[in-house]
Amino acid sequence: MKKAVLSLMVAGVIAAPAFAATLEDVENSFYPYKNGSKEFANLKAGMTINQSNVDSVKDALDPAMYQFIKNGDYEIRVGDTTSFDLHESYVEATRKNLNTTTLGEQPGDIQGFVAGRPFPEEPSVDDPRAGEKMAWNFKYGYNWGDTGAVYPFYWKFRDMASGKQERMLKFNFHFLNYKHRVKQEPIGDITPNPSNLFRGIYVQVLEPFDVKNTQLLIQRSENDLKRDNAYLYLGFQRRVRRLSSGQTTDAFLGSDLMIEDFEGYNGRISDMNWTYKGTRYMLMPYYNHNEQPLDAETHKDDEGYQVVSFTGKGQCFPNVSWQVRKVYEVESSPVDPNHPLSKRVHFMDAQTFAIPRTNAYDRKGELWKIFTIGQSHPDFHLPANKGTGVSIDDAFSMVDLQANHCTTGQFKGQLDPKLSPEQKFSVQNLRASGR
Repeated sequence: MKKAVLSLMVAGVIAAPAFAATLEDVENSFYPYKNGSKEFANLKAGMTINQSNVDSVKDALDPAMYQFIKNGDYEIRVGDTTSFDLHESYVEATRKNLNTTTLGEQPGDIQGFVAGRPFPEEPSVDDPRAGEKMAWNFKYGYNWGDTGAVYPFYWKFRDMASGKQERMLKFNFHFLNYKHRVKQEPIGDITPNPSNLFRGIYVQVLEPFDVKNTQLLIQRSENDLKRDNAYLYLGFQRRVRRLSSGQTTDAFLGSDLMIEDFEGYNGRISDMNWTYKGTRYMLMPYYNHNEQPLDAETHKDDEGYQVVSFTGKGQCFPNVSWQVRKVYEVESSPVDPNHPLSKRVHFMDAQTFAIPRTNAYDRKGELWKIFTIGQSHPDFHLPANKGTGVSIDDAFSMVDLQANHCTTGQFKGQLDPKLSPEQKFSVQNLRASGR
């Protein structure tokens, strides 16, 4: 019997996981700065990176951001590297379920996942599916926790050459995880869940009048091989229509973003080929919201909260400080040959698995769009967000290089489950809210 089992293991039919994680891997994954941060000889907190010195820190920037600074389009203020500790309940779920998750035979097939970070081990270029594992870590990350809202959310459309603001939209965005919940009640799964949904995203336009009450609902299945249910309610038509998969790659409401761009990537794992390109230490837009230059004109409420301001060419860049962070470079290329992109290069933060930087390339392979999502520490944000252990999406910039245009976003991110009740994520709510 022992000989038979041995022969099967040699044949590859039965084998221990080649990249099994340890508890030490978990600690290193969630606390990469416990022994200090990476230092660059020419890069210090408190300095400003601009045209005059950018060549000396080129290795700490992705190619597109380096070119922006080289051209004089943007300057970066360097802050201290700080730890964005995720909530201990998420970390403990990772420890508890260590090595229970495995990849299936095809991309998008995952087995044994319960909660936490599915693959906390350090990725290896020798692992042909390392990029796919990083994508799962992003999908099952703690972005917005179990439930979150951007309430409100301002998008501005700008001509990059002149800086002229063409249009401003005001939204509310809501997020709800139906499964794998670790902190907010109910822990585990929301039941009943007859459609076996993993996540819901609900969007409502508040202003201006011509698109008011336009609503978007995305219902993402737990089964990644099943297509999302996506619905759009157009206020002026007063009807709900279902979106085809191709419409998620159209310009959303005339902006420079696709629905698929939301949060860095808003699609199925199985829709992309994922390749891990390596680990880097880079400047990323991580900061304390309360310490940044704020924009009192766009938003100021009774709590005294103000959104961050924008700067640089066309006011297309968030006016925030950046830190040196440990980053995984991951490339995603569409399975569908008719997709408008040939690839995205994502720079995933190794601690939070948010995607603060993405460079997107058109079908000819030329750089097309550059996406930046600023990340605020929750303890230096709204008082209600303190202690939540969520890296808060706080500002975004999508620059279309070829059109010389940008769309910027300013958030009031709130981790209050009362803002995103389950009933918001239904088709019936689209009709009721649109009346």
